[in-house]
Amino acid sequence: MTAADHVGSARVAARGHGLPGYAIFAAMIACAGLPIYIHAPKFYVDEYGVSLAALGAVLFGLRLLDVVQDPLLGWLSEARRKMRGALVAGAVAVMALSMLGLFAVTPPVAPLLWFAIALTGLFSAFSFLTINFYAQGVRKAGELGENGHVRVAAWRETGSLLGVCVAAVAPTALASMTGSPFAMFAAGFLGLAILAAWAMRGEWIASPGSTAPGFGPVLRDPIARRLLLIALINATPVAVTSTLFLFFVESRLAAPGWEGPLLLLFFFAAALSAPLWGKAAARFGAKPALLFAMALAIASFGFAAFLGAGDIAAFAVICLVSGAALGADLTLLPAIFARRMARIAPDAGQAFGLWSFVSKFTLAFAAVTLLPLLDLAGFQSGIENAASALTMLTILYALVPCALKLVAIALLAATPIKET
Repeated sequence: MTAADHVGSARVAARGHGLPGYAIFAAMIACAGLPIYIHAPKFYVDEYGVSLAALGAVLFGLRLLDVVQDPLLGWLSEARRKMRGALVAGAVAVMALSMLGLFAVTPPVAPLLWFAIALTGLFSAFSFLTINFYAQGVRKAGELGENGHVRVAAWRETGSLLGVCVAAVAPTALASMTGSPFAMFAAGFLGLAILAAWAMRGEWIASPGSTAPGFGPVLRDPIARRLLLIALINATPVAVTSTLFLFFVESRLAAPGWEGPLLLLFFFAAALSAPLWGKAAARFGAKPALLFAMALAIASFGFAAFLGAGDIAAFAVICLVSGAALGADLTLLPAIFARRMARIAPDAGQAFGLWSFVSKFTLAFAAVTLLPLLDLAGFQSGIENAASALTMLTILYALVPCALKLVAIALLAATPIKET
């Protein structure tokens, strides 16, 4: 081995110890994803009287923008890979400012229009950062050797789940301390964004001489296409329950004030289980472990259909079980996809635009379908609802996810996946 080889190996070893930075950056991105779908619609309904149907339409319209935007962002990432660090820093700044605009600024225009403007900036930055972050994870895993993809995924998704935990409960927790909990939440996000940008400052390095493969390698590969379809269907139940969680606790369980503790329990269970799912994947294989977790999710969703007013303890158990199942979804499936990308497109920045689109589309699809259906059933937040409206809420929250998970299980079971 030459002296240059020794220097290269030393650099790889040094960079291999940067995984905590991935957890912090993942936490920052996660705060701007799922929690926004939990909090933003209810915040704009309660604060500004915007209708559920209108908010759902805006959220879905933004996903249609992603059809064009995400491929362009992936292309930009690869075409300007020498400037990747600066572009990432700019996207972090856009995300932080958009969060402040969404929650900490009184809308200077019509609230629905301001909602759309703020989310456009927030989700555009989210897309760009997700594309770069997951693509960088593939390269990082290659440096770490055996089980590198599971190791990166465990750090990344544990950080992501912890970020979701904090973001999901922060407004509720802050409500007892300040009269502007969402403004404080946005200010806290600004601090996290600065920390995350600093923690990953030396990681945005493209492979020398790399080219931008685009979507071609992914769309031509049958396994990659199947994994994207599984991700789409498997993530939709979580999108459904997340979109309706606050309404279910407040109206179906008649337990206003319990939303924060129950959300924390759900995401805390997911965060604690993520490393355990990584160990299970290393021992039994990622596919068997993920199939078991998906079956566990069905059991918990189905049990929720039988709950009524006052069943807080039973729902807490459901939060624990379904949260643990979510830990597998968010840890193992990205690791399986990243491993496939390492085989067919190692520098696949644009390919991860598809992954980013899938994760966001499920949340928007849930919003555009579920919120108008609740509206049609006569459901209204914060008041006593008719039995028919509560029945519709229960069907959408508990039974629809069961059906979707069954389809995802069938697809995954039929998909040949190499574990190495």
